[in-house]
Amino acid sequence: MAKTEEVKIGGVRKIVAKELVPFTKQLASMTGAGMSILTTMQTLEEQCENPEFKKLLGVLLRTIEGGDPLSKGLAKFPRVFDEMYVNMVIAGEQSGEFAGILRRLAVILGNSSRLRRKVKSAMTYPTVIMSIALILCWALIQFVVPTFAEMFSGSGKKLPGLTQALVDFSDFTKSWWYVIVPSIVAAVYLFLRWKKSELGRARFDEFMLRLPVFGVLNHKAAVGRLARLLAQMLTSGVPILRSLEVVAGALGNRVLEKSVTLARKEVEQGNQLATAMEGKPYMPVLMIRMIAAGEKAGRVEEMLDSVADAYDEEVETLLATLTSLMEPFLMVFLGGIIGTVVVAMFLPIFKMGSLAH
Repeated sequence: MAKTEEVKIGGVRKIVAKELVPFTKQLASMTGAGMSILTTMQTLEEQCENPEFKKLLGVLLRTIEGGDPLSKGLAKFPRVFDEMYVNMVIAGEQSGEFAGILRRLAVILGNSSRLRRKVKSAMTYPTVIMSIALILCWALIQFVVPTFAEMFSGSGKKLPGLTQALVDFSDFTKSWWYVIVPSIVAAVYLFLRWKKSELGRARFDEFMLRLPVFGVLNHKAAVGRLARLLAQMLTSGVPILRSLEVVAGALGNRVLEKSVTLARKEVEQGNQLATAMEGKPYMPVLMIRMIAAGEKAGRVEEMLDSVADAYDEEVETLLATLTSLMEPFLMVFLGGIIGTVVVAMFLPIFKMGSLAH
């Protein structure tokens, strides 16, 4: 079994991206229509075209045939089915609302996937532009600048400051490339190692929350996810302490995770959720007040869903605004970099008279 599990984990990116949401929707629909979980899994395995996911479904099917619940099989693949997924399935198995909880789970996964696609789409354009700018600058500095430097080296006249600085930088990169390249690789490697450490991850996550504009986007997206997951887990019947524990680990941000963990400890001591969240870093006042109102009215889940809707809408609006502003900003940026290099190269020609006499 363990060997088979390793095979599935090898295709985790493909599975999560292409199979998880439709699998959850199909599982909810078929069980909601009255099919047994065993028949449903047999059908899904037979119809599956993804070889990696088909093997995973085979393991789940054998788990069910052995008399164990589906949640036990899902727990064998933590890189595919996270704690939230497994706990909501457990809640469905125990409450008798298996299909309904799976439908809510499919909505959560679908919304998360849609938001990730929007963020990725918004970041694709600036990434391409920045890459083009770096490649063009590198090509100009490595191949074009030295040619211009040779053209004016015999004049005996001093080059303009901007041109001289560009020539010096070109000479430096050509002479010391064997030091520069390994240094950049080493710096990237050390940064990634530091980022994987607990301290590094916490510092980096806080930095991402403090960034202008993008920090606001990261914060709103994380808070929306927190409210949505907590609402759905509570609605599904997962105990609040377990829900807070699972949600904390699903946020993808160590700073917010710590805040939720601290709030959970206070809830465990008998405090209300709104009171427990008050004063915690990056816990917005709007969400705390909505939770407090929900606790008084006995409608915490509805209030959390409203908070999630509001923050998701703000994230989409902010993404649309950023996308519309990004193009002119990047064009100015790209034109500024390339223009500076071109002006530096042609500045001696503009001053040819002074260089010739």
